[in-house]
Formats: sequence, C-alpha cells, structure tokens
Amino acid sequence: MAGKGGTGKTTIAALLVRIIKENRLGSILAVDADPNSNLAEVLGVEAKESIGCILDELGAHPEIVPVNMGKDAFIEYRVQTAIIEGDGFDVLTMGRPEGPGCYCYVNNSLRNVMEKLINDYDFVIIDNEAGLEHLSRRTTRRADSLLVISDASCVGLRAANRIAELTHELKIETKNEFIIINRCDGHIGADKIKDLKLDYLGVLPKDPEIESKSRLGEPLMSLNNENITINALRKLGEKIWLCN
Repeated sequence: MAGKGGTGKTTIAALLVRIIKENRLGSILAVDADPNSNLAEVLGVEAKESIGCILDELGAHPEIVPVNMGKDAFIEYRVQTAIIEGDGFDVLTMGRPEGPGCYCYVNNSLRNVMEKLINDYDFVIIDNEAGLEHLSRRTTRRADSLLVISDASCVGLRAANRIAELTHELKIETKNEFIIINRCDGHIGADKIKDLKLDYLGVLPKDPEIESKSRLGEPLMSLNNENITINALRKLGEKIWLCN
C-alpha cells in the first residue's frame, strides 16, 4: 500500500484484511510500516511492541543478546514476539527507532527476518508511509502488487505517478502496479487517468459510515457487511487476485 498522506491507505489496508479473512483465502499478516502507527487500532487489536522499540533497545544495549544466541537469531525471535494475533489475521507494527544508535546491522538483519516471515503467510499487506523509502529500507524489496491510493485531484494523481517512478528507482520488484481513486463520487474522466503510470482499478466512494467510525476511533471490522466501500472494494479486489 502506498500513496500520499491522507488518501486512506490504512483504511483500505484494513478492509482488504477483512475481505481476505471473510473469504478464508489464507493466512494474513498485516504490517504497519507507517511511523504514525494506527493499523492495529483500525483492525481492533492493540500493538504492544514495535520493531522501532526493538531497534532502539538493540542499538543502545547490544549486550542484551544472549551469549548462546547469534544476533540474527535474537532479532528473529524478538520480531516473532512482536507479532499480535488477531481474529483471523496477525499484525506487526514497524514503528521508527528514536535513539541515536547505529542501526545498519540491525536493519540488514531485519530485512532477512522479514523475508523469512513473509514466506510464512499466504497474504502480506504492508501499510506504508507516504513514499516508498520505508518499504525499501526496512521491510521488503519485492511485492506481488503495489497498490497506490490517491484522491481525484491532479496533485494526488501526480504524486501517484511519482510513487510509481520511485518504485523503479529503488529497484523494488513488483509484478503489478495498481491505483485506486478513493473518496470519489462518480467516475473519473478519461483525460485524468490516460497518463497514469499505474493500472487503473477504479474508484471507492465517500463513505459517511467509515468517517463516523474514524472520528469515534472504532475498528473497521465492525462495519456492516453491506457497507458501500467494502462492496466496492470486493469488486476491485477480484481484479487484483486475478492478476496475481
């Protein structure tokens, strides 16, 4: 998941988790890679520890690694303990380290751990921060589908194109690159999407029910099953599955 700030990436990531879960398509790992972490909250679970906290602890106190355990094994163990088990899905919060230590070795090890972890799940949804640097630096360098969320503005669509360009610059391997226009009533004119560098999937409507739950801090798992956004996303999701 990628896009400029405020486009609804976290909301759509959570709803995709819900749809995959309801259809029993396989095991799910939801990764919150946004430093302003709230994916767990939207999914109705509590994030108790983030990867950022683990990096801080290891950077400041490398001696905490047991003498009979290598650093890589210790990092893998700590990452596993940071995973939250939800109802039909798991959640891992990346966070961001705050300390002054050097994290080069830890970050490199973390990439290796994430590669192993990703292979343990049928579906991995990464809710990324604005841009893709975080995805390249601390999670994974490959994805079956890059899903960019945008609004209908010219600024938003230009930002989406820039994300597509950045994906290639960072050498992130993707099989498919899609765009969804969020909070849009009606259709998008052909003139607006003709220059997109991503495959256009469609639009999701403005949704008062989701806006209400966001204001109240309620999880999206409690949305009515016939919610307009969920129904629209089910149809767009079918296109994603078919391409993979």
